[in-house]
Amino acid sequence: MTNKIQIKKFIIGAACFMIMATGIGAAGQQSASAATPASNTIAQPSVVAVSSNSAQKKDKIIAFSKTLIGKVKYKFGVNNPSKLWFDCSSFTKYVFAKQGISLKWGSKAQSQQGVYVAKKNLIKGDLVFFSVGTPGKVNHVGIYIGNGKFIQNTIGGSVNGVIISDLSKYSSRYITARRVG
Repeated sequence: MTNKIQIKKFIIGAACFMIMATGIGAAGQQSASAATPASNTIAQPSVVAVSSNSAQKKDKIIAFSKTLIGKVKYKFGVNNPSKLWFDCSSFTKYVFAKQGISLKWGSKAQSQQGVYVAKKNLIKGDLVFFSVGTPGKVNHVGIYIGNGKFIQNTIGGSVNGVIISDLSKYSSRYITARRVG
């Protein structure tokens, strides 16, 4: 059983590396499945109002997440705030909780919280979701920080932890976005 868990962790780690590696050459490309929201059954608004209080919370989320660069270690399937060991979704869960916004653990679960936001309407603090394995399947999450960038907790190559990335380099892996809180 331990070998199966280690293999799964390796596969997910490799997939996270692939999102970074393939994102670089994929600028401007978007799969057909990436253009659709997580739930295809209900028409969803593409513009969602944001209160000033909510905007202040999102600014604090982004500021706090940036303070974790170089401090957090990526570990698949781990949610350990005392050691600052997180996977991508436990990282988002942790930083949002610091502003009183409750998120579930798991990128797929988080992709069903809040309300759908069209990619063209992203604002700071929106959750952005990607596929790092099976095309069209949500299994990675980050936080949009504005100016076409997002912050994520990931692993691959020399990276193990929180980094800021260009959203355009991930367009072939982009699935959807949600606004929470």
